[in-house]
Amino acid sequence: MDATVKHLRIPPEMAVYAEKHEIFDLIQALVRNLIIDKPTDPIQYLIGLLKKESIEVPRVILLGPPASGKRTIAKKLCERIGAIHITASDILKADTDITRAALQYRQNNQDVPKDLWIKLIQQRLSKSDCVRRGWVLEAIPKNGEEALCLQEAGISPEHVVMLQAPDGVLTERILGKRIDPVTGDVYHVTFIWPENADVAQRLERPQGLMTKDLMRATLELYHRQAHTLQSTYRSCLRVINADQPHVDVFAQVLTYVMTRPHSAAPHTPRILLLGPPGSGKSLQASLLAHKYSIVDICCGELLKAAAADGTSMGELIKPFLESGRQVPDVMVRQILTERLSRLDCTTRGWVLHGFPRDVDQAAELQEANFSPSRVFFLEMDDDVAVARLALRSVDPATGERYHALHKPAPNREVQARLWYDPWDSEEELQKRLKDYWSQTAALQAFYPQAVRVNADQDPHAVSECLESVLVGRLPKVPPGSPSVVL
Repeated sequence: MDATVKHLRIPPEMAVYAEKHEIFDLIQALVRNLIIDKPTDPIQYLIGLLKKESIEVPRVILLGPPASGKRTIAKKLCERIGAIHITASDILKADTDITRAALQYRQNNQDVPKDLWIKLIQQRLSKSDCVRRGWVLEAIPKNGEEALCLQEAGISPEHVVMLQAPDGVLTERILGKRIDPVTGDVYHVTFIWPENADVAQRLERPQGLMTKDLMRATLELYHRQAHTLQSTYRSCLRVINADQPHVDVFAQVLTYVMTRPHSAAPHTPRILLLGPPGSGKSLQASLLAHKYSIVDICCGELLKAAAADGTSMGELIKPFLESGRQVPDVMVRQILTERLSRLDCTTRGWVLHGFPRDVDQAAELQEANFSPSRVFFLEMDDDVAVARLALRSVDPATGERYHALHKPAPNREVQARLWYDPWDSEEELQKRLKDYWSQTAALQAFYPQAVRVNADQDPHAVSECLESVLVGRLPKVPPGSPSVVL
């Protein structure tokens, strides 16, 4: 056989390293920035990029009609993700020649020319704070023409959020709008009133508050421009209903901004399922393995298979299994490492459950270069877990499984011969649950990007939750945020 046509087998360590450090996406980001900025010295430019704390910083545009809550959401978003909040007034604060020229147009009640306005935006976004921390542009651009000019200038957002609400709601909001003259924070007499009495006392009506007729005309103009803006940014746009509590609006905006663009990087699934007894780890692993053609590895079944093989290691394991004692970690690690190193696991990926049970085992798995790319904690109350396991049984004559609540025996004859696993007795289950929860907090700290899934629902609903995280990149996690919960 011609050696040149053989399949190229990439060592698993290389794939794990590339995925861990996102090498593929790093190269893409470097090339994208290089093409957009067109530096005179590409090598030094790339070196400068690589010296930054992060190449991928937030680049967000927040759009919406008057009184949709842009200012409130933009401020909270910047506080949460550490980006710089930029408005049109901020751009005109710089003491430069082009800023003074733009202000002259404003003083003469003239529109600032498009090319001058774009230069001003570029000037602000090129400052070190925006380059280092990212930015959130509020109400910029105003229309499709301005958006195209920004794109031509290389100003391309990762996320564009457009807030929407009925015109009647917006009109009511604008008429009840109040401003804190000290902080500039926006409040409303009905929807958002400050808790602090001193703040409430100093609130003022905004200068030049629009009348109903002017508001109607402004909204008509916005709606005409919004369609073009949606078309321009359709690939990265999320429209969010602003006619709901601002806390809910902010939660939706933050969730979207934390999502990451689709990556074309090659990916071999390495999935770890953790959860209490009865949470459905085996079932979910089977569903994932069948759908994505990955290898289903149950640590308990792996040990039983090794004991049945009659090998020297199997003979050492057999007494532990027969007596119900825990197999020493050294033996488990050796058998598990051998299985995960096989060609099917390295090329197709794997889903592992039943291991690790504590942080020491998790560290051993990591030291052996078998770091999972996705970790899920299947969560449920102890009462539900006990009800699932303590009431299940098997018909020894047919092998059919039954459950006292969900699938009772069809007749008394079958009921009389049902076999209940002593391992699933309520007393034994309480011990296993206690052992699991004693290690859970430490394991969650060891896997900070783990996703917590409610397992007390239909198995297919749980499977959909798992798949929603498997098919895309993990979302960014703001500092101090808890793990993702589905």
